[in-house]
Amino acid sequence: MTNNEKVIVGLGETGLSVAKYLVARNQKFKIIDSRSNPPALQSLKQLMPEVEVEVGELNPKTILEASELVVSPGLSLKTPEIAEAVDHGVPITGDIDIFSKSVTKPIIAVTGSNGKSTVVAILAGILKKAGKKFGLGGNLDGTNFKPALDLLEEEEKDFYILELSSFQLETTKNLGAEVAVILNLSADHMDRYESLEEYHKAKLRIFNGCKQVVINRDDIYSYPVTELNVPIWDFGFSRPGVNGLGLLEEEGDQYLAFQFEKIVSASELRIFGQHNMSNALAAVGLALAIGIELDVIRAAIKEFKGLPHRCEWVANVSGVEFYNDSKGTNVGATMAAVEGLGQRIDGHIILIAGGVGKGADFRSLVPVINRWGKEVILIGQDAVEMASNFDKDISTYFANDMQDAVSTALKHATTGDAVLLSPACASFDMYDDFQHRGQSFIQSVEQLR
Repeated sequence: MTNNEKVIVGLGETGLSVAKYLVARNQKFKIIDSRSNPPALQSLKQLMPEVEVEVGELNPKTILEASELVVSPGLSLKTPEIAEAVDHGVPITGDIDIFSKSVTKPIIAVTGSNGKSTVVAILAGILKKAGKKFGLGGNLDGTNFKPALDLLEEEEKDFYILELSSFQLETTKNLGAEVAVILNLSADHMDRYESLEEYHKAKLRIFNGCKQVVINRDDIYSYPVTELNVPIWDFGFSRPGVNGLGLLEEEGDQYLAFQFEKIVSASELRIFGQHNMSNALAAVGLALAIGIELDVIRAAIKEFKGLPHRCEWVANVSGVEFYNDSKGTNVGATMAAVEGLGQRIDGHIILIAGGVGKGADFRSLVPVINRWGKEVILIGQDAVEMASNFDKDISTYFANDMQDAVSTALKHATTGDAVLLSPACASFDMYDDFQHRGQSFIQSVEQLR
């Protein structure tokens, strides 16, 4: 027995954006959250005091009687109360699903384990240079964060760029993007998914109804599993073929190229590391797919400086460079950061890592640490578990907090070395989010001077 009332499950920023969207369209709904003081509760009370809210637990009766559940990305569909509703045939949706049905302009959709924010930021720079109006939203962080539905309250755009997490895609049925990409896939969120395959399955939903696809030739998980009869663009580190992007070697220099045409020299990029060359190629592929001229693309990628908390240079203290890669929240991201930085410096890397491990397997870090690292300093909840994955000959230290980690790193470093914060873990044991953790690192480094 259902009523005609939608129920928003989860009152964070996304839940609040859904509430604003439904109020503007005079739709009946209530909100529930298992937390007694959800993050957006005060904002809701100020903006929409008339909306009914149930906090403290998920009431099965409210859920089962909903005409539709709008589930926030932070909640797994395996949550018992939601799983029961699914079994009883209660329709499930999410904010991206609602957005895809409401929007009338092309969506550019980006997902992947690593590099999403960098790719959408490069693409935003390209569209700006091309004089296009665009909305940027989805799973972004910091000052760029904007729930997708909030974009619909602004003036209409030429394009909507969405950075999408697997959590958001779980509730998205038919995105219908103009162009979509899975940049890469590595084990992440293994506390939410039973296997890499299940995680991949959620990511694959980005291709539902898409009109064009961009594929990473170097990652098998980037390919759609069912054949799509749509134009395909591809990128990778090898020489590019037809409709392809890649690298060309000429007179000792490397060039990012489209088919047989050079775009820019790798040395002209202001971001470093193989992973960032891959990110730049992906952004170029997306831009070409929506008809942006190569000259505009060339000018924009030369200007892109990178994003905060992603291998961001902080300071040189007594000949030792300090880099903040707090956004390195999984093993794949940290491997890329260690390798990218290791290739740039004369000395070795002292890695500061640790936090909430999310069920990850940290053994894959061992080869890159062996090659580029001098030692590892671990902080946070899963520090001991991380250390148990490392070889005995990797020097490992435990620090009480960020300040302790940073000062220990400087003591053990010599001129030419680099200290890299790239935690391979989430931040929620010690910090509000990865930005807060990055700021803590920056402040600790500043105190060394």
